[in-house]
Amino acid sequence: METALKRRKFLTLSGAALAAGAAPCLSIAAPAAPSSEVARFRTARRYAELPQGRIAYAERGAGPSAALFLHGAPLNSLQWRGALERLAPYRRCIAPDFMGLGYSEVPVGQALAASDQTAMLAALLDRLGVGAVDIIASDSGGAVAQLFLLRYPQRVRSMMLSNCDIEPHSPPAEIAPVLEMARKGTLADNTAKWLADTAMARATFGAAVFHNPAQLTDEIIEYYAAPLVGSPLRRAQYHAFHNALSPNPLAGIEARLRQSTVPVRMVWGASDTIFTLADARYLDRLFPGSQGIRAIPEGKLFFQEEFPDVIAEEARKLWRV
Repeated sequence: METALKRRKFLTLSGAALAAGAAPCLSIAAPAAPSSEVARFRTARRYAELPQGRIAYAERGAGPSAALFLHGAPLNSLQWRGALERLAPYRRCIAPDFMGLGYSEVPVGQALAASDQTAMLAALLDRLGVGAVDIIASDSGGAVAQLFLLRYPQRVRSMMLSNCDIEPHSPPAEIAPVLEMARKGTLADNTAKWLADTAMARATFGAAVFHNPAQLTDEIIEYYAAPLVGSPLRRAQYHAFHNALSPNPLAGIEARLRQSTVPVRMVWGASDTIFTLADARYLDRLFPGSQGIRAIPEGKLFFQEEFPDVIAEEARKLWRV
């Protein structure tokens, strides 16, 4: 009964949130002296010209080893800003914006399914001169990470998964209201309302996916929502990204994942009502190279943004640095 009530509460919140609401080519945005972490992140944004389009990404650190950070929806690489800064001394940290989300610019007709995102990531790594990576992924980015591992096994050294799709739970039934809005073509219009009423965005979307929705400042909301609704093309691609989440992009992968020997660590927000600890336990049983689960009691879906010290600590343990 309690579980059912929690599920209904989430559906109400998320539905209301969206109903109410060689060297790469680089491009650096304006202000010369950014005054906030979001402004600094915006200023340092880079772009790589790939066959799939102009892909936005953040990069911190240097060195022979690289880490790839994959964000959730409807977020972008800003989700990982705290972890990037903390892990830059140990890895060349690369956080792209998925096609159809964030600041990546792709042409009309570009496919946006998880399998297409994996191909884009491989092209990005090639363009940046990166071979194997340590992957850290969240939400729908975790589904892409699993597909990337199967398609490019030689390019994955380790994987940290947090609150993400698994084959028996993709797309999760809990996001059905969001997928229905995307199907009807209303998701972008409703998301645009977050920009006009940031307090509402915090009270609905923020409360559903963050432990402390107050940390979702007006500036952060703008950075996440503005590119999704900035033009008719971007609105259509925002819908197309969500439409591509079904049918299940992970169907049939379980047997192949069981054969992987890559070290995998689950770091999981235990207060998430979409991807619960049962999903983390499934992954723990599935991967022969599982390094176990760390549960964050107060963590919700996007706890990675709020608890970057935890992500950095667990990454260093997994990487043994």
